[in-house]
Amino acid sequence: MTNRTVKLAVVQMSMTDVLQENVAKAERFVREAAAEGANVILVPELFENLYFCQAEREEFFSLAHEVDGHPFLGRFQDLARELGVVLPISFFERSGHAHYNSLAMIDADGDLMGVYRKSHIPDGPGYEEKYYFNPGDTGFKVWKTRYGTIGVGICWDQWYPETARAMALLGAEILLYPTAIGSEPEEAGGIDTKDMWQRAMIGHAVSNVVYLAAANRIGSERVQHGDGKVTEQAFYGHSFIADFTGTKQREFGKTEQGVLTLDLDLDKARTFRAGMGFFRDRRPELYAPLLTLDGKTKRA
Repeated sequence: MTNRTVKLAVVQMSMTDVLQENVAKAERFVREAAAEGANVILVPELFENLYFCQAEREEFFSLAHEVDGHPFLGRFQDLARELGVVLPISFFERSGHAHYNSLAMIDADGDLMGVYRKSHIPDGPGYEEKYYFNPGDTGFKVWKTRYGTIGVGICWDQWYPETARAMALLGAEILLYPTAIGSEPEEAGGIDTKDMWQRAMIGHAVSNVVYLAAANRIGSERVQHGDGKVTEQAFYGHSFIADFTGTKQREFGKTEQGVLTLDLDLDKARTFRAGMGFFRDRRPELYAPLLTLDGKTKRA
């Protein structure tokens, strides 16, 4: 039997506050990845602009758009169709009076297969996303694309083992995480979370025996608050691809821009996954505390 081999690519890039520049830059990297033979290409979270969530400003809600008539999703649908590649595309979504941190899954024929809305929304210095985004209402999703079954979590989702396990149970063979993460401001302790960030996701790859990748932005971004104060955040890059044993196979540094690629053997991973027995030995009937906020099983 011929194994199913897919070439995965992740894009690492810096952004400006000009949508057209960012979209054009992302397209150049997608074309570069496709020229290297990539079948699935992941770009970073909210690549359309600076990471505006550093500040709380009403004006930034104008950056959101409805899916219908969106300013660049159609462009990436055309690009996916032209190149024959799968494109998970992050975007700031407006739906009626609600706003979401969302991702559109575009198959290799240009079909927009559906939208996932970020489930876990952070709220802290430098990452004030609860001001902008409603909690996602789609539930975790996976898509059977031309090049395998793909599950996608968005940034803060990547810290939650429940997210990865849910997508694996839904059939995901590849887990992808577009992200925007970097320095923590002094009021948050100024810690460097890069290693923690990678370890969390590598654990998901190990525990679910799946390929996994994260695409991050780079560079320092300055955002002005309503009172004129300016904050600056340095994004630490280190986008990476891990295999189904959790071994990092490809990784960018802190300042590099471009694409990383890796050939994935999905059938080899499936066989190894079955042999490890993680899904055979699960005990769902014991996991009731996971369905509560405080860990206390509900009384009848």
